Amino acid sequence: MSLSEQNIAAFRAVNDLGEEFPFLNSAMVILAEYAVFILALVMLVFWFTRNDKNRMMVIQAGVAFIIAEMIGKIAGQLYSNNQPFAVLSNVNKLVDHAVDNSFPSDHTILFFSISFSFWLVYKKTGWIWIILALSVAVSRIWVGVHYPFDVAAGALFGIISAVLSYWILPRLALTKKVLTIYEKGEGYILPRKERSKDF
Repeated sequence: MSLSEQNIAAFRAVNDLGEEFPFLNSAMVILAEYAVFILALVMLVFWFTRNDKNRMMVIQAGVAFIIAEMIGKIAGQLYSNNQPFAVLSNVNKLVDHAVDNSFPSDHTILFFSISFSFWLVYKKTGWIWIILALSVAVSRIWVGVHYPFDVAAGALFGIISAVLSYWILPRLALTKKVLTIYEKGEGYILPRKERSKDF
C-alpha cells in the first residue's frame, strides 16, 4: 500500500467514526472550529497574570506559532493536496470549508506550537494542552477537512518550533529588553506593587 493509500485509509478510519458515533459529531465540530477561542483566552489569562514566567511562555508560544506557520507555508509550496471532501466520495463533511491546499493543517500547527510551548514550561499540567491539541487534530480529520498526513505534519512543525523557541528566546537579551519596555509602559496604565522575576 502506497503512502497516499495509507493516508486515505487512515482518513476513512477516523472520518467514518462520525457515521458510527453521530452523537460525537457536535463535540468534534466544536473542537475543530471553536477550540481556538479557548486557546486565545488562555493565552490572555496567562499574560495578564503579570508573572514573568507566564509572559515569557506566551511569547515563546506566539513566536513558535509564527515559525511553524512559516515552515508550513514553505512545505505547502513543496507539497499540496485538496481537502478530502473535495476529492473523495462519501466523506462525512461536518463544517463549511473552502477548497484549497489542506497541507499542512494550520489548526494543528496552531494548537501544537502553543500547547507544546505550555508543556515545556509546565510539564505537570501541560499534558492537558497536549491532549487538547491531539483532540483538535483528530477533529479536523473527523469533520472531513484534513488527512492524517496534514495534521501529522502540522503537529511536527508545531513541536519543532516550540522547542526552538523555548531554547532560544529566553536566552536573547532582546526578548527580555522588549518585555521590560512593554511592562514599563503597562505599569503606567496598570500599576502593580511587585513583579515576580522567574527568568
